[in-house]
Parts: sequence; C-alpha cells; structure tokens
Amino acid sequence: MSVFDGVPVAAKDEIDQAGYPTTIGTKILRNAPPAARDCTAVARMRAAGAVMVGKANMHEIGIGVTGFNQHYGSARNPYNDLYHTGGSSAGPACVVGAGLVPVSIGADGGGSIRLPASLCGVVGVKPTYGRISERGAAPLCWSLAYLGPLASCARDAALAYEVMAGADAEDPNSLGHPAVEIDSSAPRSLKGVTLGVYWPWFRHAQPEVAATCEQLLEQIRAAGAVIVEVEIPDLDLARIAQLIIITSEMSTGLWPHVRDRLGDFGVETQLNLTLASQASAVEYIHAQRLRTRITAHFERALATCDAIITPASGNTAMRIHPSGGAVSDIGRTLETMRFAFVSNLTGHPAISFPAGYDATGLPIGMQAIGKGWSEQLLLRVAAYAETVIERRKPQRYYAPLG
Repeated sequence: MSVFDGVPVAAKDEIDQAGYPTTIGTKILRNAPPAARDCTAVARMRAAGAVMVGKANMHEIGIGVTGFNQHYGSARNPYNDLYHTGGSSAGPACVVGAGLVPVSIGADGGGSIRLPASLCGVVGVKPTYGRISERGAAPLCWSLAYLGPLASCARDAALAYEVMAGADAEDPNSLGHPAVEIDSSAPRSLKGVTLGVYWPWFRHAQPEVAATCEQLLEQIRAAGAVIVEVEIPDLDLARIAQLIIITSEMSTGLWPHVRDRLGDFGVETQLNLTLASQASAVEYIHAQRLRTRITAHFERALATCDAIITPASGNTAMRIHPSGGAVSDIGRTLETMRFAFVSNLTGHPAISFPAGYDATGLPIGMQAIGKGWSEQLLLRVAAYAETVIERRKPQRYYAPLG
C-alpha cells in the first residue's frame, strides 16, 4: 500500500506522460505524437499508485511569469478568476489550488514552480540540482531546469518529493546524491534552526508582501528559530546572467522551430526568442562565469545559517488584461521573479509556502533557500508555518471526494 494509491495527480505539459503529446504550451507541437513513455518523475508517481489525470497547461515554452497562453487560454487563479496564476507551471498550480488534485508535477527554470505556488496559495518545491531526474522533460533550459511537486500542503509536497527523487541511470545528474529523507510530522518548534535574511533584498517587494512575510518570520522566530543577517552581493548581475543563460538555452533547444516557424509562436514568445537570438557565445560564457561567482556568494551566506528567507515573489497575482491578450510589463516581471530565479543559477534547493493574503484576498508566499540536499529542513520550515498562519478557501474550490 502507498499513500498515493488512487490519488489523482496532474503533470505540467513540459514533461512526458504516456499517451499524451508534450506541447510545452505551443501550437507548433499540438499534433506531436503521444509520448511512448512516462518521464521518470511521472513513472515513479504512477508506480506509487497515483492516478495520472492528464496534462496541465503552461505559459508557452515556460518563458513568462504570468501563465498566459495565447493558444490554449490562460489558467485562472482559484482565488479570483480575473487574475493570473503565475507561471510557468500555471496549470499545475491552478488545479492544486482549486482542490482538483492534491499534488501536481511542475518544472522550474527561473521560479516556474515557486511563483505560481506562491500566487495560488500552495506549496512548491524546487529541489537541489539533479535531485529529481529530468529524463523525459523537454530540454528547454538544461543547466537551470528542475522538476518538483506542487501540493496543497507541506506534508503532501514532502511525500511526492520522496517518491520522485532519487538516482536514475538515464540522467547522470541524478546520480551520486545522498539518500532522500523527510519528516514524519510537522515540528512543534524550530529550535536549533538558523535562518538568514538579507534585509535590503527581503524588503524589495510590494509593502504588503514584505510586511506579511516579515510577520511570519517573527512567528518563526518565536518558534525557536534564530534569525541572522547575511549579505548577498551582485544580485542584479545574477538576474542578467540568469536571463542570458535561460533564453540562450531555450532558443538553442528550440532552434529548428525558431528558425523555420517563429511566427507560429505567440507574440510574447516571438519577442523573447528574437531578443534571445541576439545573445552571443561570449555573453553566454560570461554569464556562466558570473554564475560561479553568485554561487560562491550564496555558499558564504549559507555557511552562517541553514536557509535564507525571502518572499517568494515581489508581488501578488497579476490581473488578466481585459482583452485576454499578452501584455509586456518588464517592471512587473522583474518584481515577480526577484527572489525566485537565483537558486536556479546556484543549484540550491528552494521552497515556496503560504504566508498570508493581501487586502484583496490574493495569496502571498514566502521562500526558503537551503544548502544542497536540505529539502528536509525546507519542508520542515514550511510545515511549521502552516501551523501558525490562516489558510483561506479559494473562490473556486472543488473539495476532494471521500
């Protein structure tokens, strides 16, 4: 028997599920042949008894933070239909937030699990690089890519992570990791846990977001955690490096389609891929060198604490434009991604978990970034947070049967 026997689970349309095409949210791959095999993460969930209910929609090729999809329509935020879910794992966050499934499988190249988890009021885990096999995932941004669970609570996220993680002979990056461990129950305190905060970064968010996360941090301190100040230089350079790497790898991985069928992508994606094509090999190499430098900054900060705490996003969910079309808002995009992208660069595990709500009732998320292979501790912090914050039912919620 498994806790996942008969449990419905959805998968982002970026990863293979036998019998379904993997469209990565594009029109170009709409008629692709169905996958012959499950990706490793799906196969492991299925082997644990989960009922895979199908593919969940996504922001086209994952290159956006709203969840907008010109071809298949945008997933709607379960807390308010007029707002986006966040992206790019838009569908996986939507179906978990709305109660249709307790767990879904997402993919994260720059916050794509944690951002929609934050904006839809659920838990999202981006594990240590290579911790969950990428075999069967679309090779969109291979050096920044992670699969992981979105779940209704930290316990469900931990159980799904435990099933999906582990060595896979078909993915060399998954080999050589330590054994997977999770807690059996939520902790009563966080005594002995040291959390780092870089206050200029933490507070670089919408005031209501920063204040809500700071309030939760004080409750975590009251539970016995020690809060220390850390410093993380070069965060603006890190943002530029991540942008160059992810767009360069995406345009390379999709090059036959970019070269021959650029006009079949959505307008927003066309713009991003066209800009990406202007990056040179020299810029890509310099970005990778910066990546090494940023990783060292985080290693130094994490030498003084167990995890670094930030908001998960600099804002709450964005309103869907009345036209239903794509909207380019660079400032809002940077604000949304401000805290999420950097752990994709460094390889450290990170988790988004509910912290509260804004004045309109939209969810606010908090993030913890840990040392390599510290998912157990990150899930412990998220599980404790659930014991001290209010969880509100979304406007659209479909209670599970039974």
